[in-house]
Amino acid sequence: MTFPVKLLRRSRRVLLPALVAASALAPWPAQANQSNHLGAEGGGRVLVRTSSGWVQGKATDQGREFLGIPYAQAPTGALRWRAPKPAPGWVGVKDATRFGNNCPQSAFWIPGYEKDQTAEDCLDANVYTPPATRHTGKLPVMVFIHGGGNVGGAGRDIVPDTFARRTNTVVVTFNYRLGAMGFLTLPGTTGNFALLDQQAAMRWTQANIARFGGDPARVTIAGESAGGGAVCTQLASPTSRGLYRAAIIESGAFFDCAGKSRKDAVSVGLAFAAKLGCTHPATAADCLRAKPAKDILKAQQGTSIFHEWNYTIGGPELPLQPSAAFTAGRASHVPVMNGANSNEGLSFTYDSFDRFGHPLTAGAYPRALVSAFGQTAGSRALAQYPLGAYARPDYAYAAAFGDQLFACPALRTDQRLSPRGRVYTYEFADRTSPLSANLPQHADFDFGATHAAELNYLFKPYGLAAHLNPEQRALSAQMTAYWGSFLHDFVPRAHMQQTMPEQSAHPGYVLQLRTAPAGGNATTANLRAVHHCDLWDTAP
Repeated sequence: MTFPVKLLRRSRRVLLPALVAASALAPWPAQANQSNHLGAEGGGRVLVRTSSGWVQGKATDQGREFLGIPYAQAPTGALRWRAPKPAPGWVGVKDATRFGNNCPQSAFWIPGYEKDQTAEDCLDANVYTPPATRHTGKLPVMVFIHGGGNVGGAGRDIVPDTFARRTNTVVVTFNYRLGAMGFLTLPGTTGNFALLDQQAAMRWTQANIARFGGDPARVTIAGESAGGGAVCTQLASPTSRGLYRAAIIESGAFFDCAGKSRKDAVSVGLAFAAKLGCTHPATAADCLRAKPAKDILKAQQGTSIFHEWNYTIGGPELPLQPSAAFTAGRASHVPVMNGANSNEGLSFTYDSFDRFGHPLTAGAYPRALVSAFGQTAGSRALAQYPLGAYARPDYAYAAAFGDQLFACPALRTDQRLSPRGRVYTYEFADRTSPLSANLPQHADFDFGATHAAELNYLFKPYGLAAHLNPEQRALSAQMTAYWGSFLHDFVPRAHMQQTMPEQSAHPGYVLQLRTAPAGGNATTANLRAVHHCDLWDTAP
């Protein structure tokens, strides 16, 4: 199948934070609680003893948060392009009231991301819990993997403190290596360092989450965009088995969760190494380990997202393409909640055309479709997405892009997973959704239920709570209930709302999430037709 890689090269839907801070050691407090679990709270501070040492978090009006806790050693020097090692212990109490470093990534137009970030000591986790009075035994846990096109973002991008309080769950976010640092494959290396970092964070969660009030037997992995793709990939990874009991994929089934063959990955890796003067395959990895992070980032410029920087298929941690593993039953048989947004392609299309003052014209529309999808599929798409059906050429292109890349792969993934486990399906379809901070707030562009729009209804992207009207607040409460119910008992329910359809019982049915004025939440069985999946499922 032809994918719109050219568009993705220019369009990175990353959620990036506004603040940078590093964790530091604090003196041992005389009043430290000697328990391994949540310690005494005073002056807004709270203590927990992790497997590496004590951490001091803080109490907020939403609950408790512990930020910037190392879950692995800094992947620097000889540890670059090697599997992560457990975090070393420390003496005293580590300050866990500030986020740690973001992993290396290039500058972008997102607020707080105006400069390259090169700190490699970045493998940190953040833990959010409800208030102490909400703790009733061990709580379900969600480990959320951030998005960013495999080249950007950080665990701090999603602040789930209100979500943790409302759902009475514990939530973990974390950083993992990105771009070349996380996905480069060379002779003598395993590749998949981002995937291995994610598994290291899951193992840290298994070892430590009970100390924060969480239940290690009820861990759900979740993620959006590239984070959702990571969840999809982890389901197919034998080395992640037993680290979680359920999974949530938000807009993450793009490319059918496909990775690169090891042969292709090594070829890409050697070409990248050659750009930095490391031309001998046997010594390329050691040669690159001597290069500054800023040089690695500079060499990444102009590379395509997900083509160079994607998971490698063929090793012990990922022996099969995820789609093949799902079809063959060689994936984790856990309950899955999977969905996408109804207008995913709008933000990508804006970034590729309108953001730079060059809206797509009617005359250029046919060529744009062929350029993105190839001659055969592009020509067929012209008939399926006629300009007369859309207010602007940009919107027609966005519909094709979103259907091809997100909507139809999500529906195909449902079909592959459902014969061997429970799969619950949704589509976020609130066209009145407020814009995230990574989108221009006053652009002459209707973003609708675009990529990442659902995050405003669940969390605080960039730490900012979206301004929701009463109808949107009601939908937010319903969505939070669906997600929270799934975390608690692996069935997504909400009070006085339809239960999210399960595919083995209701094949092809999807719950559309909408505000009451737009018809409210309702199941539908016609999304394959709405998104023209007969075209995209057979496109070469």
